[in-house]
Amino acid sequence: MSLQCLIVDDEPLAHDVILQYARDVPFVEIVGQCHLATEALAFLNQRPVDLIFLDIRMPRLNGLDFLRTLQHRPLVIITSAYEEHALESFELEVCDYLLKPFRFDRFLKAVNRAQSMYNMRQPGVHHVTITEPQGVVVTEAPGHLFIKSDRKWVQVELEQVQYLESLGNYVKVWEAERFLLTPRTLQSFEEQLPQENFVRIHKSFILNRRYVRAIEGNIIHLKSGKQLPLGKNYKHVVKELLQ
Repeated sequence: MSLQCLIVDDEPLAHDVILQYARDVPFVEIVGQCHLATEALAFLNQRPVDLIFLDIRMPRLNGLDFLRTLQHRPLVIITSAYEEHALESFELEVCDYLLKPFRFDRFLKAVNRAQSMYNMRQPGVHHVTITEPQGVVVTEAPGHLFIKSDRKWVQVELEQVQYLESLGNYVKVWEAERFLLTPRTLQSFEEQLPQENFVRIHKSFILNRRYVRAIEGNIIHLKSGKQLPLGKNYKHVVKELLQ
């Protein structure tokens, strides 16, 4: 099933880029284009959509103020040339923030995440399809994740993943006493994993909060007995873990 998508951006070039990228993603269908947020309001009154590619700095009504006016919000991917709006955007629960100019691989990660979130909302949907830049299509069940390791795809249950450890351009995905080594970055996992369960605690670690036993200074003790460091730039996550 395709995501019905609307582009809202006052720059024609931005429309061209998204249209070009969308042609190469089978589950993304552009059903409308608006150059002003006020036009988008009128469009959505006539035709609801699943996903909006939304610019922020536009005449008359900016993208975030437009988003606040919507009673029934579709999924939203922000496409902006200005990074300073990222925090405010995520507070409005957008599913991703693409900083212009963005490449196809980054666009693909964003729409994969949007499709996963969309499917999770649908009753009776049991699988999520992920398309990679190389054209590989993988189907995974909700609450599970396919990880490419040792030339094969391995499906893991997210509840069983205790933490993820970065090794340069590789990541160790730890389940109890075993791990899967996959050629990905930790940031790519951070963008995909559900934020209500997984939290970045260090430049090299993402933690599943359900496995936390205790927090002592800069050390996080896991129920398994393992200890992970809390990075100095991640002190703010202690409050999240305690909640």
